[in-house]
Amino acid sequence: MAAIAKKITLSSSRDIPFNKLVLSQANVRRVKAGVSVEELAEDVARRGLLQGLSVRPVRDEAGVETGMFEIPAGGRRYRALDLLVRQKRLSKTAPVPCIVREDGIAEEDSLAENVQRAPRQGDVVFTNFESTILGKHGGWPTKGRYFGYSRAEVLDALQDIGFNALALANNHAFDLGAGGVLSTLEEVQRRGFLHAGIGVDETDARKPGRRRLGARDVALLAIDAGPGPSSMYAENHTAFRPARPGVNRLMTVRKIGVPDGHFRRLARLGGHLQSSPFELTNYAQPEDPPEVASDRELNFYGTVFTQAANFGRMVEVDQASASSHLSAIGQAAARGDFVIAYLHHHHWEPGWQDVPRWVQTFARTCIDAGAGLFVSHGAPVLQAMEVYNGSPIFYGLGNFLFHVHPDEGEWDPPEVWQSIVSACRYDASGTLEGIDLLPVVIGDLNDRTGSETGKLVPVPATGHVARDVLEGFASRSRAFGTGIEISEYSGRIVVPPARKFG
Repeated sequence: MAAIAKKITLSSSRDIPFNKLVLSQANVRRVKAGVSVEELAEDVARRGLLQGLSVRPVRDEAGVETGMFEIPAGGRRYRALDLLVRQKRLSKTAPVPCIVREDGIAEEDSLAENVQRAPRQGDVVFTNFESTILGKHGGWPTKGRYFGYSRAEVLDALQDIGFNALALANNHAFDLGAGGVLSTLEEVQRRGFLHAGIGVDETDARKPGRRRLGARDVALLAIDAGPGPSSMYAENHTAFRPARPGVNRLMTVRKIGVPDGHFRRLARLGGHLQSSPFELTNYAQPEDPPEVASDRELNFYGTVFTQAANFGRMVEVDQASASSHLSAIGQAAARGDFVIAYLHHHHWEPGWQDVPRWVQTFARTCIDAGAGLFVSHGAPVLQAMEVYNGSPIFYGLGNFLFHVHPDEGEWDPPEVWQSIVSACRYDASGTLEGIDLLPVVIGDLNDRTGSETGKLVPVPATGHVARDVLEGFASRSRAFGTGIEISEYSGRIVVPPARKFG
């Protein structure tokens, strides 16, 4: 028997005289708009009010309506109308189109508009597109349980939300193989996104994307540090190998540090198993076996163990690979571009909200090379941020849209479904002025059932959830010397002056 969809009821709309409207203290707006109140007033005078105000009846102590209405969402539009009234260009009793809401709380009205508006405020509205497009170039699954792909209409949805810049380098970019890479390239180019991170070969994949956005030329470099099979990464042709479309790679090697006694026991175990170079090569297929640097390292069936004082995971960045990417950042910065550096990786710490030390080192190196903004992602959770030499570094902002299969219970922890929309504000000279933080949750944390449409979209975080998200982010960021001011359901980064070295 088919389930009957529950009907929704929209809030009523009506015209309310301007002098019956007042601003609400429940307005939590923190994101600055792209136009001034004066400019908005002129637009209203020219074209009329294109979007109504969200209002609620004002009640007295006995709960009786007073005839006045407060505005929790639409404060700037109200101020523009007020300016027109004071200029005597609009009657103070002029009817104003309003949506009248009775249910819920006023703060939710304001928060909802903030979440919907935030992606439309910036000159550069950036995210990681962690998927691949099934298009005219076809493709087939290249992985097992965590395989996924999208239709091109998803890009239209992202564009409608307001995104205009996409990082494409990640562990799902090759889920459909080379065909998916080629289709994704064509579809993002057709829509005019600033994009980077994949290409028809290695040379193409390494190129930063470049577009004029707002008043600046913006360059985007996107790289993936694995772990992943070599076959997902772009490769140039040689005399013996054709070119391969794929992902822009930052070469890394993961090693497991173990104390001397444990290292010797692993070596003896390999001897008892009669492990040989041929066997290790066979088990490494289709990869080549990892290289070991010295007799202090051991390839134990695909994992490199190294002698160390303590147990630990170590990720080593290949310096030649890093240098090529840093050079691209430097060249773009030398042209006067605002450079965004994006890193995707799955070398997570045991506590997945912790920032790996090597990522911090690499991020700061990118800023030193000329990047004005560094963003990393991989672990699907909020991590931390810092402001380094006047430039923001976001080590992980969590998810904005995240669709999973119902049987994937590993994504059940609530921190997976909590995120922050960050808005960085710069002055005319390009100096960072401040960062506004809007906490969101993906769907209803108390009623999440798989990937039902409408369940897994970002909605404003309120109450203790909003506070928990912001306070956790602030606590982790404090370790990086970054202070966050929390007010109600939003946060603001206190930007320290850039450090000078002489």
